[in-house]
Amino acid sequence: MAHPPDYRGRFAPSPTGPLHMGSLLAALASYLDARCAGGAWLLRMEDIDPPREMPGAADRILRSLEAHGLCWDESVLFQSTRRDAYEEALRVLEEAGRVFACCCSRATLGPGGSCLGRCKPRAGQPISLRIRLRGDTGFDDQILGLQPPVNTHSDLVLRRKDGLYAYALAVVVDDAWQGINHVVRGSDLLLQTFAQLEIFRELAATAPQYAHLPLVRDTQGTKLSKQTGARAIDDAFAVDNLRSALRLLQQDSADMPASSTGELLDLAVNNWRPRVLSALAEKSLVYP
Repeated sequence: MAHPPDYRGRFAPSPTGPLHMGSLLAALASYLDARCAGGAWLLRMEDIDPPREMPGAADRILRSLEAHGLCWDESVLFQSTRRDAYEEALRVLEEAGRVFACCCSRATLGPGGSCLGRCKPRAGQPISLRIRLRGDTGFDDQILGLQPPVNTHSDLVLRRKDGLYAYALAVVVDDAWQGINHVVRGSDLLLQTFAQLEIFRELAATAPQYAHLPLVRDTQGTKLSKQTGARAIDDAFAVDNLRSALRLLQQDSADMPASSTGELLDLAVNNWRPRVLSALAEKSLVYP
């Protein structure tokens, strides 16, 4: 992957459960890409959805990353401390005429999840704040290649009826604020990228370059995720876990002699071959 100057990458887990192999792979790939470029690797905790969060998960994630030698630069950013910034971004979008109030439920939304401005919220009625996507923004993914615009004719929630800010808004505001210029993450977030690029544009902010990794699935074809009950990685086997992730990424360093996470990560950085990821673009990575 071509690296921009002064590379700044990040890993941004949600504290909804411990790390599994899919999330470790995403963290490792973004870490290696940043370190190979001589850049910074930041950590952001996306703790903006308390109903979905697991008590103690944030601390457990931090401990797991440290156990695997994936040490971050700068202080961890907790999104729960950034509500004022999200509200200011909403104000900018509202002043540009891009935001509207909606009282629709999922059951009453039209095709593609679009309200189309049909509902007229009454005073005191719970509302969400939405932006109508133009669907006119494509991008060049550094793994998947050129991604033409996708017009889903949908509206995107920026602030929910319960007052919580949506991921799509928060991630753009924080990437811009932290100066993130390169994002390596799973391809389950590919469609989100189109929406995020529109929000970057509306906020007159510079979007990062994106690289979307193949998804990790089990032998039954199910994506490894917290929602599907993916098994948590065992920190006691950190070197073995890193080797498994490197093998999934088809990196030569996976089987090089190393007795510690630090030694293995040094080898992995020095032998990082991101170009092989493009050959994996159309595949799923299978982990037992």
